[in-house]
Amino acid sequence: MNASARDEVALAETDLRVHPLGRTPYESTWRAMQAFTTERTPGTPDEIWITEHEPVYTLGLAGRPQHVRDPRGIPVLEVDRGGQVTYHGPGQLIVYVLLDLRRSRTGIRALVRALEGAVIDWLAMQEIAAYGKESAPGVYTRMGGTEAKIGALGLRVRNGCTYHGLSLNVNMDLAPFLDIDPCGYPGLAVTQVADFVDPPSFERAGQELAQHVASHVARAGR
Repeated sequence: MNASARDEVALAETDLRVHPLGRTPYESTWRAMQAFTTERTPGTPDEIWITEHEPVYTLGLAGRPQHVRDPRGIPVLEVDRGGQVTYHGPGQLIVYVLLDLRRSRTGIRALVRALEGAVIDWLAMQEIAAYGKESAPGVYTRMGGTEAKIGALGLRVRNGCTYHGLSLNVNMDLAPFLDIDPCGYPGLAVTQVADFVDPPSFERAGQELAQHVASHVARAGR
């Protein structure tokens, strides 16, 4: 992934560099994250990548193929993030966090809570009440009394540095979630921002959420 092609956004309160990538293929972006993590040095600035992907199912390290009941022609990739199976597609906001945990003095659990908190705070700006759960990482809300997942998390740590990150359903086709057991939970309901409010533009949502992520990550390392 060519850095010169990225639209870099400075965040005043942190050293994180934010790169909106537009819509990208999942696999090439995943490989770019691996390469960035392998090649980074102790002085390499941390980065946030904002993107959305073409339709794909991904199976994390704990993933079981039987949780993809019927892919209906959508590619299925086994990847190196934590967690089970999920779906990515257009209209879903992806925030990848490439962070040196040792330099930031952040533990992986604190980072997970920070990412959940960033999504929860951004959703609160849209007047959507959401929450996390210790037993099942991610972000949840309620629709008509039913719990539904609106954001998912999955990370990989290599040599003290993270890649992968979070996904937030903004304004997308949710039908592919019906053909899997989301995050390994049969019958888990899935929702999106557009089910509650008229969502902001994808670009604005990405910029705002990146700011929340940067702020929460900075506080997690204090």
